[in-house]
Amino acid sequence: MATPVVTKTAWKLQEIVAHASNVSSLVLGKASGRLLATGGDDCRVNLWSINKPNCIMSLTGHTSPVESVRLNTPEELIVAGSQSGSIRVWDLEAAKILRTLMGHKANICSLDFHPYGEFVASGSQDTNIKLWDIRRKGCVFRYKGHTQAVRCLRFSPDGKWLASAADDHTVKLWDLTAGKMMSEFPGHTGPVNVVEFHPNEYLLASGSSDRTIRFWDLEKFQVVSCIEGEPGPVRSVLFNPDGCCLYSGCQDSLRVYGWEPERCFDVVLVSWGKVADLAVCNDQLIGVAFSQSNVSSYVVDLTRVTRTGTVAQDPVQDSRPLAQQPAHPSAPLRRIYERPGTACSKPQRVKQNSESERRSPSSEDDRDERESRAEIQNAEEYNEIFQPKNSISRTPPRRSEPFPAPPEDDMVSAKEVAKPSPAMDSQFPVPNLEVPPRPPAVTPTPAPKAEPTIIPATRNEPIGLKASDFLPAVKIPQQAELVDEDAMSQIRKGHDTMCVVLTSRHKNLDTVRAVWTTGDIKTSVDSAVAINDLSVVVDLLNIVNQKASLWKLDLCTTVLPQIEKLLQSKYESYVQTGCTSLKLILQRFLPLITDILAAPPSVGVDISREERLHKCRLCYKQLKSISGLVKSKSGLSGRHGSAFRELHLLMASLD
Repeated sequence: MATPVVTKTAWKLQEIVAHASNVSSLVLGKASGRLLATGGDDCRVNLWSINKPNCIMSLTGHTSPVESVRLNTPEELIVAGSQSGSIRVWDLEAAKILRTLMGHKANICSLDFHPYGEFVASGSQDTNIKLWDIRRKGCVFRYKGHTQAVRCLRFSPDGKWLASAADDHTVKLWDLTAGKMMSEFPGHTGPVNVVEFHPNEYLLASGSSDRTIRFWDLEKFQVVSCIEGEPGPVRSVLFNPDGCCLYSGCQDSLRVYGWEPERCFDVVLVSWGKVADLAVCNDQLIGVAFSQSNVSSYVVDLTRVTRTGTVAQDPVQDSRPLAQQPAHPSAPLRRIYERPGTACSKPQRVKQNSESERRSPSSEDDRDERESRAEIQNAEEYNEIFQPKNSISRTPPRRSEPFPAPPEDDMVSAKEVAKPSPAMDSQFPVPNLEVPPRPPAVTPTPAPKAEPTIIPATRNEPIGLKASDFLPAVKIPQQAELVDEDAMSQIRKGHDTMCVVLTSRHKNLDTVRAVWTTGDIKTSVDSAVAINDLSVVVDLLNIVNQKASLWKLDLCTTVLPQIEKLLQSKYESYVQTGCTSLKLILQRFLPLITDILAAPPSVGVDISREERLHKCRLCYKQLKSISGLVKSKSGLSGRHGSAFRELHLLMASLD
């Protein structure tokens, strides 16, 4: 049988800067495939609408990096677990904190909502699994059995079982009604990163760092098949909604598998790197990946993907002839999940919990919940996504349209490039959107858009640049047709100047890099400052900020005047870099500077102490100059305002 041609059916949808610091976790809303939640090292949980550039809502309250996030099935609640072991649940429709759950002693590595009841399961690096009752704000049960961190938790579609995957190379199945372990599935030779229940049959899939995917029969509690030869560790798997196949998000590719017998139906090349989560909606597979503070989303058109029938032999090596492999339709059908029509009953408690496990709300918890906030960053999108669900709907919800595939390169005309479609925004409706019809309104003529005072780091169009500036003005209708030479000369106007600017910057960076390779950080920073180009200083500081140990007191004396310039810049990326550098300096050196300046004078001659005292006085003078600027900007709203307020608190000892 011929090997199928690898189809090219995937494209990148967008890339956003999701957090001020690194992204540590993210999750897609499985019901809509349009809602994205991210957790970051900045202790925030941000919500986004796929293919929209702006954050909808930012949830605060955690005091340590957010390690795990999860949305419930209706996408009305979100739970987030932090590095300190605390768990917080927010109500997205009410835009407020719902519960704070304490009890784990280490990082929260995995979370999942019960499909019917108001319960949350959490897995931690302390090897424990806890089942929480959101309504009563307590731990219902604790499951022990794993010996290392629990990386993934999934409830069965009927809500009666809980599957757990851990770094101890095992998968365990827990009976929620009996409160005990039903079975353990060994076989993986590396940490198990993900588990997923089949949507209909008693079947479980698990993916591991040993580059294998195993399928487990939940009636006989034995392995059905094992797929080997994945290009890298398996981090994300998802069954098709009808259960016909399994999608595996691999390194820069999507693979489609069957399990009786094990085989690969199709391979789709996707440049998403290490994909973190998958969702299926409108015959499209949405994949999201993150790197540092950036999050990227990708789309695969499943109508052009082979999901049954023809087998791609390359990814899965099978020594048996194809004629000897049993066909999938002849395989016996497994038992089907029985889904309850109403909310599930509370899991039976088979042992009494301790006071620390089952504790009532305290004043400390209330204080934590008061300090937790839901900051709505985009009120319009928030109202469109969450508020309509509160009203009674008498008609089926409007189905979200699939993301349109980008046209082929040879099909794009110059007219389409120069003039984007005004209906582009309507191609991406918000999921479950129920907006009552509005009477037509007369729209006034919009005023010309002024350039923003702060140019954002991520933007869809250049600031202050119009396409019409590059084309010759047409004064007479009869002269609308342009000669190619005239058009090209107009387009190339200013091109040489831009090339000179970029060449000069490249030369400056080469000069700084040559000094950097010698290991003399101070001299390389001095050379960057002497060039008198803030863009070079920003590039260098972004490197130095990644390693706090590179900062020295004499380096601060050189950098602080540049930081003052960065904080006053109109470019958002410059301001962010300046805030990060100033925060590192204040945390590492401000106590030292104040202590040295407050110390009594020494007896005798101490040259090194005099040099250090001189540097401290210089830094103190520069910090005092910057403190006024920081105080004036601390009243700003949004991310900049919170950064300046934090810096203002750190600089309080200067007053």
